Amino acid sequence: MPEDETDILFMRLALKEAALAFLAGEVPVGAVAVKDGEVISCSHNLREASKDPSAHAEILAIRDATKMSDSWRLAGLTLYVTKEPCIMCAGALVNSRISRLVYGCKDDKAGGVDSLYTILNDRRLNHQVEVVSGVLEDECAGILRKFFRERR
Repeated sequence: MPEDETDILFMRLALKEAALAFLAGEVPVGAVAVKDGEVISCSHNLREASKDPSAHAEILAIRDATKMSDSWRLAGLTLYVTKEPCIMCAGALVNSRISRLVYGCKDDKAGGVDSLYTILNDRRLNHQVEVVSGVLEDECAGILRKFFRERR
């Protein structure tokens, strides 16, 4: 399967996670960790349910992936996220040595990858992450727009 088709397949799984967050009243962001073509972990935002400000989809997926791999180093792993990671999550990607990030839509207000900061490609850090953006962008942005429209 070509890389872009693979990215679409796994982003669809991340969107399913985002839909679970939506149904639970959480900001609908989903994340899927993949290594060697296999899903290692999936998660979605759980900040409200857990009362934990760090319970972003990315952090939870990374935590589960480290348990599955029995190492904090996640080299060779791709993380699929429906929305551009914030600075906290971008830092976790760098610190866990994730190889690749694929995300759907930008976050102009809090993005730590392309929008406000470029943490994943900062050469001053000891690790950089390959970034692919805009995969299923309309669908990823759409679920967020719908969530916030319904809450207003």
